[in-house]
Amino acid sequence: MATSTAPRPLTSGPAPAAPVDLSDPALWTRPDLPAVVDRLRAAGPVQRTGTADDGPVWSVLSYDLAVEVLKDAATYSSEGGSLLGAGAGNTPVGAGRMMALTDPPRHRELRAPATPFLSPGGARGAAPGITELSHRIVTTAVERGEVDLVDVVSPLPLTVMCDLLDVPDQDREMVVQVCDDAFLGRTAQERRAGHQRLIPYLMHQVMKRRADPRDDLISMMATYRIAGRLLPVEDVVLNLDNIVVGGVQTVRHTAVMGLLALVRHPDLWHRLQSGEAAMGPALDELLRWTSVGLHTLRTATRDTVLGGHDIRRGERVVVWTWAANHDPAAFDRPHDIVLDRSPNRHVALGLGAHYCIGAPLAKTELSALFTALLDRVERIEPTGPVQYNRSIINFGLDHFPVRLLARRAHRSR
Repeated sequence: MATSTAPRPLTSGPAPAAPVDLSDPALWTRPDLPAVVDRLRAAGPVQRTGTADDGPVWSVLSYDLAVEVLKDAATYSSEGGSLLGAGAGNTPVGAGRMMALTDPPRHRELRAPATPFLSPGGARGAAPGITELSHRIVTTAVERGEVDLVDVVSPLPLTVMCDLLDVPDQDREMVVQVCDDAFLGRTAQERRAGHQRLIPYLMHQVMKRRADPRDDLISMMATYRIAGRLLPVEDVVLNLDNIVVGGVQTVRHTAVMGLLALVRHPDLWHRLQSGEAAMGPALDELLRWTSVGLHTLRTATRDTVLGGHDIRRGERVVVWTWAANHDPAAFDRPHDIVLDRSPNRHVALGLGAHYCIGAPLAKTELSALFTALLDRVERIEPTGPVQYNRSIINFGLDHFPVRLLARRAHRSR
């Protein structure tokens, strides 16, 4: 279904909210989701929609307008919040102090100390260790046979993050457990308790490494100076916490949702396993197709017009990433997984100033994990129903019980 690009009449006041609540996590689990989103987009690529916690927002459903918003940080600011959930009229903790909640030029300044560790060069340096760890994780899972794939993939990003932070050996088991609780906990209470333990630990490490720096991400952030001044300790901790959240959640949920797609389309699994489809383009296609970071929030800094609608200063604009990445005006056969899709200018990892700083490392981890599974596993058989989480921030699965059937012979890739 083609999306009309004809301008819509300017509204004289707030438009009535659309009946579909895009902030309801249950919507994104519906089997008819593609048809629902296509109908909404056809009705208008920008619509006034209601949310459960944040009041009415302007929802962007088309690819071209999503790009317009994400690239224009001067008009659509991150400082009022980058994700739904803070509540109508509330400013999130860390606004103006965290990478995710700042605009250029401040945003660039905060990214700078972390970039060497998360850049393509940093990811290449870490790749051999990530590959070895992935194979160990998969080998253990294959030996067990029946596993929960969520539990299989989760240790990889957690361990890689501990390496980046150079967590001391004696603290690793505790930090992995705390991170597991903070980011992968099954309930909000578990996640909150994990953060309450992680934040003080990070603060302690920041203070230690400010006095005795090493070659690691904590030390770099702790000793970095902007205009000759060290960042406040609280700001360093907030940004480290933000990096850990993004690094753990993006890899975990994309891996599991990508595997779910491959299990449901065994022909694609075999194309990857045989080498008929290359991992690089396939990985970008799975990122596009899953779009686990379902949305990005911005706040208008001035009166403007978007998709034919008047957007008033202070109003919230939400780019629905999944909808943009499944727009037929931008992607041929958007609801199909096309492993060799090219070009593939998806926005699953953001765009513009806020393009995911950890994208190279995340792709390295995902590639290593998928490759290890393809090497060792002939096929994956579900042994029970999947259980979706209740998140529109990092949409994915809480449970994915399967049986891993080993390949009789596997080759190194």
